[in-house]
Amino acid sequence: QVQLVESGGGFVQAGGSLRLSCAASGNIAGIGDMAWYRQAPGKQREFVARIRRGGTPIYPNSVKGRFTISRDNAKNTGYLQMNSLKPEDTATYYCKVTVMTYDYWGQGTQVTVSS
Repeated sequence: QVQLVESGGGFVQAGGSLRLSCAASGNIAGIGDMAWYRQAPGKQREFVARIRRGGTPIYPNSVKGRFTISRDNAKNTGYLQMNSLKPEDTATYYCKVTVMTYDYWGQGTQVTVSS
């Protein structure tokens, strides 16, 4: 089993920044993809960012240029740096890691951006 613990969410004004972390533990012999998703109330979960082990990050247009995903493989931890936050970024953010073709999700961390 793989356990994911997210942290770093909170309340911020528009234009502000937050940094989310996702620490993986357990049976994590070789984490592949690390990704972030978000889900706002009444909406479907949407993709935010992904980074492969040693690969190039990818982002949807909605966050490109504002969000940066990174990872520290030695610490089995992923990060999402969010800058220039907008009220529409308000959501619960989830990290996902892939280990040996299995996907594992974190419990989510709330991000609220006020206008």
